[in-house]
Amino acid sequence: MNQHATAHGPGYLTLASGEVFAGQLYGAPLTAPGEVVFHTGMTGYQEVMTDLSFAGQIVTFTYPLIGNYGINEHDHEAPKPALAGMIVSELCEQPSHYRSRATLAETAARFGFPILAGVDTRAITKLVRARGHLYGVIADQPLTAEEVAALCGKRDWTSLVAEVSCRQPVSYPGEGEHVVLVDLGMKRSILDALLARGCRVTVVPYNTSYEQIAALQPDGLVFSNGPGDPQHLLPYCGEWLRAVERYPTLGICLGHQVIALMFGAQTGRLPYGHRGSNHPVKELLSGKVYLTSQNHGYVVLEETLDKRQLAVTYRNVNDGSVEGLRHLQLPVSSVQFHPEAHPGPNDTSHIFEQFIQSLRTIGAKHYA
Repeated sequence: MNQHATAHGPGYLTLASGEVFAGQLYGAPLTAPGEVVFHTGMTGYQEVMTDLSFAGQIVTFTYPLIGNYGINEHDHEAPKPALAGMIVSELCEQPSHYRSRATLAETAARFGFPILAGVDTRAITKLVRARGHLYGVIADQPLTAEEVAALCGKRDWTSLVAEVSCRQPVSYPGEGEHVVLVDLGMKRSILDALLARGCRVTVVPYNTSYEQIAALQPDGLVFSNGPGDPQHLLPYCGEWLRAVERYPTLGICLGHQVIALMFGAQTGRLPYGHRGSNHPVKELLSGKVYLTSQNHGYVVLEETLDKRQLAVTYRNVNDGSVEGLRHLQLPVSSVQFHPEAHPGPNDTSHIFEQFIQSLRTIGAKHYA
């Protein structure tokens, strides 16, 4: 039986632009600075909570009721969340689901982040859409814009991947091809998708050298999702490129962006990001439109692509931004969206099948 979690008292979100939103504070009663973003999914708050791509961010949920099916033991995308906090309109304190083992508020308290409930999330979302890059602080009292700037300025926003990547390689058994998964802030669902298809997987830290990757004798590489500005990873792109030129490679989300950087393209910030589970994406070769799960604030700038090397394979239907790339000479491809899509949709899971097929047919290496 879940314990009934109570609010700590009044809480406030103060934005760097000076607006203050009042509500009730749940979870850990901490002062939490972060980038304010919004997520439009109707379900999946547990996966959002534990998705390391949200490191340092205050996530505003546009769906009005959050927490109604509780938190279970199976759907975590990482052992511990890295987000700064959550903003919700109505927080369900008495969830109903047969797998529920705790409320969202109890889980936030255990993991050490605050939830501000009873807030006009629509108003916050409209501000983020209008102004784009917006920082704020959750606290037990209103702050000044200067205090918000000072608290957010203390955060090292260039080190987010280093904070969430694994520290040592971890191996997972399988009978099929050996995939080295470069952990930039990996969702567990990416690992699960590879294991479910029989792959043997070695997860390695973001700063693993080419020589260390080659010593593992992989059949292919996957670059995972992760947080922050991809430009902060430019110092590692030369080392990664040596491996990508040798092995079939798939990049997902941040992994897609760093593959573009490896081949000389540039990335930029979207006006307010794509975060949700129903973003339409068009496959240019077939003309098919897929519903996709997305979580990113940056995008590959199409005008900077070397069209002699990289071709656009998918495009966002809403804003036309680049959603996928394919190298014209090498077995290298990438997607901006999440084909593992936990909790859904699963429209693009075939991307894993295509990648594994490339391991078997295009320069795949099998070692005794």
